[in-house]
Amino acid sequence: MSTDVEAWKRAAAIAAAEEIEDGMRLGLGTGSTVAHLLPAIAARNLRGLRCVATSVATERQAAELGIAVEPFSALTSLDLAIDGADQIAPDGWIVKGGGGAHTREKIVAAAAERFVVIADASKVVDALVAPVPLELLAYGLPATLAALGADGPTAVRAGAPPSPDGGVIADYAGDVSDPEALAARLSATPGVIDHGLFPPSLTSEVIVAGPDGPVRRALA
Repeated sequence: MSTDVEAWKRAAAIAAAEEIEDGMRLGLGTGSTVAHLLPAIAARNLRGLRCVATSVATERQAAELGIAVEPFSALTSLDLAIDGADQIAPDGWIVKGGGGAHTREKIVAAAAERFVVIADASKVVDALVAPVPLELLAYGLPATLAALGADGPTAVRAGAPPSPDGGVIADYAGDVSDPEALAARLSATPGVIDHGLFPPSLTSEVIVAGPDGPVRRALA
């Protein structure tokens, strides 16, 4: 099955890479599916791309493939952003942040005219479930965790390095049956930098690949 999943990730990534055009301002996500996207982009030999990356790992792999990445401070908006997902629900809510870069990923997605999510079929779920990744400030961390615990168990992710910007990575393990309400509560909690719940309104298209190849679903 692991061989199949990697093939599905690659198929979704190749399909998304076909949407990139010369001269685009492009946001590059983070994770195992994006690891297949970068070679697909490099193989197209596109000209004039201006790329920003959501993690050091993505920036490093892009550089190794000859894809130039620049600081996001040099751009105010993007034409397209492409990223993976940990869970994709039927109503379009998405959970991201398994790699701890969800704050940057959300900033990049929001700055893009189109945000395309790529995934293998195993990431499609009937309903979102815990955990939901969080990025927290180190300052006052015990108080933040206590406040979050009123809604459900929350713990710092064991062994996780800091986020790309130095935040503490944690996971909310409570009820996720109403993602819109949960997203609002998490965002309103002081000390929470951001969470891994991505609303349907943020995503333009989802490309999911499985045994029958890539399938596209427009969300916005």
